Amino acid sequence: MTSLLVDRRDRTDVGPKAPRPLVLIATLGGVLAALAPLLVCLAVGVIGWFAADAGIHGEPRDGMRMGALTWLMAHGSGITVQGSAVTVVPLGLSAVCAWSMWRLGHRVGEGVSGHGPDADRISDGERDLTVPMAVSLFFAGYGVTAVIVATLAAGSDTSLSVPRVVLWSLMMTVVVAAPAIAIGSGRAAIWAALVPIGIRQAGATALAILLGFLVASTVVFLISLAFGIGEVATVMGQLHLGVGDGLVYALANVGFIPNAVLFSGSFLLGPGFAVGGGTLVSPGLVVLGALPLFPLLAALPDAGTTAAWVAALVVLPILVAALAAARRQRRHPALGWFEALLRGCGGGILAGIAFTLLASLAGGAVGPGRMRTVAAFIPDVLVHAITAFGIGGALGALGGLALTRWQRRGEQAGALDSAG
Repeated sequence: MTSLLVDRRDRTDVGPKAPRPLVLIATLGGVLAALAPLLVCLAVGVIGWFAADAGIHGEPRDGMRMGALTWLMAHGSGITVQGSAVTVVPLGLSAVCAWSMWRLGHRVGEGVSGHGPDADRISDGERDLTVPMAVSLFFAGYGVTAVIVATLAAGSDTSLSVPRVVLWSLMMTVVVAAPAIAIGSGRAAIWAALVPIGIRQAGATALAILLGFLVASTVVFLISLAFGIGEVATVMGQLHLGVGDGLVYALANVGFIPNAVLFSGSFLLGPGFAVGGGTLVSPGLVVLGALPLFPLLAALPDAGTTAAWVAALVVLPILVAALAAARRQRRHPALGWFEALLRGCGGGILAGIAFTLLASLAGGAVGPGRMRTVAAFIPDVLVHAITAFGIGGALGALGGLALTRWQRRGEQAGALDSAG
């Protein structure tokens, strides 16, 4: 029997391993990217259903349906219950879905890296459709899964938008999965070498400014929520939720924290946002009406004219952009003043556009009547974001270049003195 066991390492007739089919890898990757967060939502839905009343009312499939609807809402489906539309997207859960898409997309890229021409043939101008084909198949697997879930989750008492689910799936595939597949396959490094270094540095500066501003917006939101912690406790007490209901409700609030952070950023930029028709939350003036019992709303400032220090927060976006651009400049110095200005100002403009696009996803309807309008003032946010980030980025890049040159002159002067 032992003679039948052959060590693979001793075999000399085994050729190079053939790559797995691209269609299988990419399509299966899209399906798994959709199923991973979906299964978590289904499990949470069942746990929440049982924790609410120990499973006395309804059946486990009711909890699974709620989990599926939550997953679909993270893909922009919205729901309409008894004529009341809720179209706001829980961006926290959307971020989890995007993370799953990134991880699986990167694995798909690694799996298809052996397909298509190699780096030398690509450099010679040979057409390479490996990544576009993989992205298309990835979207096919993800989109079909989303449509099936939407079809099964819809009911006579609840309606949702399947086209919006498909559109969000396509958008997430283009923004998240496509770069992940390109990076995992090694094509991104080849393509990036063809992009002028100035544009690459401007893009890196834009990312640094955007991330820095999101961090600042998060800090401001959490501080505001901490000041309203008493109101949060009051709201939770008025809802009279049990332990199970309270945990599920708290988890739902966590899913909307990124929305609140983007509203906080719109507030810092100056235009602010609306929490219902005829309302305004801005650094200079706050006008509120009746609000639903939602704990995150405790972070809202009091109605009326704000204090002077609150109005002064509009300077924060410029400072954040300047610091991010200066730090980027110190790590990757520009060759001249014009290049530094292009990096800082151009990166700031790109960051302003990117933040506005994110802020446009944060709003939506949260109920009937005046609550159909909960959103940032997007046109004004765009103008303020481009202006603040552009000015801050330019000042930071130029300041960083000046500081770098001053330090180098000091080092050169010190070296000359030592040599003398």
